[in-house]
Formats: sequence, structure tokens, C-alpha cells
Amino acid sequence: MEDWQHGGFGLYIHWPFCQSKCPYCDFNSHVASVIDQKRWARAYLAEIDRIGALTQGRVLQTVFFGGGTPSLMDPDLVAAVVDRITATWRTVNCPEVTLEANPGSVEAGRFQAYKEAGVSRISMGIQALNDADLRRLGRLHSVADAQKAFHVARGLFDRVSFDLIYGRQDQTAAEWSAELKRALAMAIDHLSLYQLTIEPGTAFGDRFAKGGLLGLPSEDLGADLYDLTQQICGVAGLHAYEVSNHALPGSESRHNLIYWRGGDYAGIGPGAHGRLTLSGTRWATECHSAPGAWLTAVEQSGTGSLAPTALTGEDRAQEYLLMGLRLTDGISLGRLASMSGSRLPVSRLQPLDDLGLIEITGDRLSTTPAGRLVLNGVLRALV
Repeated sequence: MEDWQHGGFGLYIHWPFCQSKCPYCDFNSHVASVIDQKRWARAYLAEIDRIGALTQGRVLQTVFFGGGTPSLMDPDLVAAVVDRITATWRTVNCPEVTLEANPGSVEAGRFQAYKEAGVSRISMGIQALNDADLRRLGRLHSVADAQKAFHVARGLFDRVSFDLIYGRQDQTAAEWSAELKRALAMAIDHLSLYQLTIEPGTAFGDRFAKGGLLGLPSEDLGADLYDLTQQICGVAGLHAYEVSNHALPGSESRHNLIYWRGGDYAGIGPGAHGRLTLSGTRWATECHSAPGAWLTAVEQSGTGSLAPTALTGEDRAQEYLLMGLRLTDGISLGRLASMSGSRLPVSRLQPLDDLGLIEITGDRLSTTPAGRLVLNGVLRALV
């Protein structure tokens, strides 16, 4: 059994286009007035064929259309991609096929066609249930649009998730509590809840650097909002299976679990990353980030990927530690040792255990709720 099989095998498809660029977003997303979707379809299919030839015999568990705004893809394009995927790999029974969507009315009207194309799960970028804050975040939809789109999706798909951002400007704990409870009342089974992060190179980052973007929460308030999030979701039965992700039992994102559990995943599309184990070596892959450059590379060179990087055992162990400790159930110490060639020293573990930040049960190392609150510090102490 190869190590990646502990995590599984998935496929990520990146659609790089949006209707507008949100001021907080540092993802590889672009606004384009004209998109030749048939040309993009040919490129995606060519890359599926190329990666399929490298990974023959594998069983594919998940597919994730991310972006950008994949709900701007023509349903025929999505159908062609899914059809080629299922013709290329054997899949598990009922593979998870997720498509990210924005809740504008145009995208909502496509949900039926996406279901017919083979999509089984929708992940909606709602971000706020407050119209004023939606405008601040640069979102093009209203709360009413979001609720309508969610109910349309919920009527078609068994599994629907949505994202919310908290720690927004001037947001109080009472306001976030009320908003989160409204979200949980929408018959939701999965929520991704992120504190607003100001990233360099974004519009918010530029504004913040110039002394703007007032009203952001203090560190203490941010910690209080995080604790409040855990409490409210816990009462509702949506356990925190990862630092920012909450789900009813059985509704966890299977695709993201492949990342966090150190599985293999192929990345297709501009800027997409991947991890593939081939002939006993685990490779880090990365695609050209500019949409035009990626498209041209596929057409002219037969691949949209840059030269892959071979990962050492220490590299693999570090990634497994960094990703796996985000999960509530943590990591296998034995698996970590088999990657790095040595076990984590007690001198690193004991101080964290004494502080109540980690827990060791048999072979499993995990962070406690207090440890997940200061996860970056725990990771710095261990890596």
C-alpha cells in the first residue's frame, strides 16, 4: 500500500473567471468579457487524458470544480469534463463531484443542468447574510438572492455547503451569533466559516496598508468570535471536523479530506496545484497561473503544467503535519515517522501537551480545541 492511499485520490479543476474581483480575494481569478468555452473544454479534456495516462488503475473518489466562479461554466462544458473523467478512471460508488457557485440568479438557474451533468454537491460562496456587509465585501448578490439560490440548490442536491466570512468590519459578537444561527436554520449540512484575512496584493490589502479598512476586530475579539462559532455549531450538531469546516456526521467534504489526509490529487487549470505519487516518488505539480498562458501551453506543448518538484520524505512529513493537524482527528504518528525516518521528539511534544494544546491517544496526535485556536503556534513548535 502506497502512502497516498491513506488519503485517497481526487481531481481538482480550476475555472479562473469571475464576474468581478472581490476585494479580499487572493485566489487566481480574473474578469474576462469574452470566454471561448469550447476552447477551454478541449484544453481540460486534453489534460484529463494526459493525467489519466499517468495514473491508470487508480480509483477516483472526488472531483472539485473550483475557481474563480465555476458556476459561470457552460453546463455542456461541465458535462463533457465529467464524462471524460468517468471514461478515464474507475470511480467509487457515488463519487463526490463538487461545483463552487455564486448565488446570483443566472447561476441558480443552471443548477438543474449541473445535476444532469453529474455534479452531486454544491458549495456556495454566500459570505454574509447582511446586505451592507455583502456590499463591503464586493459581492454582487443580496441576501435574498443567496437564500433563493440556496433553496433551489437544496431542492436538487442532497449535499449543499456554503461559505461565510466573519470578523468583518465593525461586526459584534451578538451580530455574528445571530447571523450564524440564521445560516444554521437554512437546513444546512456543511458550513465553511472563515475569519476575514487581509492578504497582500488584494484591494483590501492595499487599503489596509494605507491606513484604511477601519473597524477590523482585535485579536481578542477574533478569538471570541472563533469560540462562539464552535459553540453555536456544536449545539446545532455540525461538528468542527477541521479548523474552519463544520458538518453533520457524513457530510464532510470528501475532496478536502484528501488534501488534509495527505492523499494524491491532480490539479488541472490555471494556477492549479497537485500532489501525485508516481513510481514511488511524490511530486508537487503546479500549472501556469495566467489563463492565456495555461491555455496556450496545453495547446502547443501538450501540458499546462510547469516542471514538477520531487518531494523528499521530510517534505512529505512536513506537509502531512501542517495539513493533518487542521483536522479534529489529527494524524498518525507512525505514518509521520515512516515519511521522515524518525519520530517526533518528546521534547517538542511534551511542552504542548503540558499546555493542553495537543492530545496523544495511541498512534494519533491531534490538537485540542485550545490548540486549534493557536494552531499556527503549535505548528511552529512542531515543524
